[in-house]
Amino acid sequence: MKNTDKNNSYIGMCPITHKKNLRGYMFIKRLMDIVISILGLVAFLPVFILTAFAIIMEKPSGPVFFSQTRVGQSGRPFKMYKFRSMVPDAEKMVDALMDQNELSGPVFKIKNDPRVTAVGRLIRKASIDELPQIINVLKGDMSIVGPRPPLPREVDEYSEFHKQRLCIKPGITCYWQICGRDKISDFDERVDLDIRYIKEMSVLTDIKIILKTIPALLEKDDAS
Repeated sequence: MKNTDKNNSYIGMCPITHKKNLRGYMFIKRLMDIVISILGLVAFLPVFILTAFAIIMEKPSGPVFFSQTRVGQSGRPFKMYKFRSMVPDAEKMVDALMDQNELSGPVFKIKNDPRVTAVGRLIRKASIDELPQIINVLKGDMSIVGPRPPLPREVDEYSEFHKQRLCIKPGITCYWQICGRDKISDFDERVDLDIRYIKEMSVLTDIKIILKTIPALLEKDDAS
């Protein structure tokens, strides 16, 4: 990623409007993240085991987990974890598939991605592939609620408007995940929702988004 050190300046353009109570909110938010991630790891342990077994059975030579560099708060890079849902060399195939991209802006996504494996399609349908991000939350790289973490190559193409979404910790779910994310193909519209969250974020807002995420996942086709 270009100019990674300069990304620290993004925090200065953060559209937070309730800075008076920000420190207390951030403390509670982090406490919620720790409690929810620990409970999640315990509750989903059987799912972790069964998913790992299915991935190994389909492709014994491939890794169970997929780690990818993402851009976090203030432009800091970190490794985001997922269950592997694609063929091992999926990243090398992006350029060849770029002309099929269904989203605007710097993000890449195609609905019937040929890189996705049979097991991958199943675990993506239920967002099981996202579960290892609970580890990222526990580590402090991510939060339960926040803008989705972008790829370095995406951030390289960000405008000043887009960079606003980098001023807080990225999350597993946020507004656009509960607003029919597969129907929102315009990247600027997604960023608008992220900025809306940053302006409105509170303990109550986070709880509402978490509660609305489960029914939203049942209706979605894919994750990013």
